[in-house]
Amino acid sequence: MLLQGASGLGQVYPSERRRYADPTTEFEVIRLTDPAHAVCLPSPFARVVTRRGTGLLCASDRTGSMQAFRLDWKNGEARQLTSCADLDKEALGWHPDERSFFCFDGPALLRVQLANLRSRELYRLPEGWRKGRGFSISEDGLYAFLVENRQERSRIRMVGLAKPGATTVVELEGAIKDPQPRPRRAGILYRRNGDSLWLVNYDGADNRPLRTAEGQVGPAFWSADGRTVLYLSYSGEAPRRSFLREHTPDANADQLISPTTQFVSFRPNGDASVFAGASGSLAAPHILLLLRVARREMTLCEHGARQARDVKLFFTRDSQRIFFESDRHGKPAIYTMSLESLVEPTEG
Repeated sequence: MLLQGASGLGQVYPSERRRYADPTTEFEVIRLTDPAHAVCLPSPFARVVTRRGTGLLCASDRTGSMQAFRLDWKNGEARQLTSCADLDKEALGWHPDERSFFCFDGPALLRVQLANLRSRELYRLPEGWRKGRGFSISEDGLYAFLVENRQERSRIRMVGLAKPGATTVVELEGAIKDPQPRPRRAGILYRRNGDSLWLVNYDGADNRPLRTAEGQVGPAFWSADGRTVLYLSYSGEAPRRSFLREHTPDANADQLISPTTQFVSFRPNGDASVFAGASGSLAAPHILLLLRVARREMTLCEHGARQARDVKLFFTRDSQRIFFESDRHGKPAIYTMSLESLVEPTEG
């Protein structure tokens, strides 16, 4: 059943919410979308949750093709925001003012106004280049960052959002992934040739590797103030263990935050006092909360995903709710849990 008019741009779909008690903890979990069709959260580095925490930017194939939607978790309604021919489900993100959002339709980067859903092309991949993994928006909303690949070469492109134009920040032989602009500074964190994390200025200067801990480097995020990089480090020994660590680029210092229960994906809250992690354990496929000060973990619920690395996690800005994606009940769906009794509120 549809709530208005014919299906298409601007269409509002009714709630698919379903509450259940988690089998392990008996905490209440809300599945927000029906796993009969795929609903996916964007890249972990995107701005996905609105400031008030009621709206989520996501992608779904419920119309027959992958399109962007705004999902209201409180009433469960989903509004279709695009009618793209070839939407990239990973490359979505709110502008900081939340009156518009960005998406890729094939080779074209679009800005879509939320009020009227009118789109404007901001950038198009040059002939011979294809889009690589990674898309993010600077904290001030002035630039977008993306990866382009051609044969064995990769490059980071910086696209002006207020003033048209694009520049190449860094280009090299090999793989580049996951560019993340540094909060409050003109720098970009990116992954190079697999595990290594690198930092480069917007103008391409001071391009250098970060001296992270020995072992494989997993997911990494900037802290909210841009001072440190929070990342997972995996030991090479059997059984493999995972550790949450913090690197300070300006001091070239690296320190352990805490061992984890086989985290393979994670997310810090706003002040990095609490971390949500998806365990890769086959026996205990859980989402856990790690309290930084106590170095203590608490099980929230089962994620049950086929691949734990695919579990994407997002906090609301006040840290009072968490959202995650899992395919435990069929196709990828979005789930949410309240953290009000477990986590102190942070500034929104």
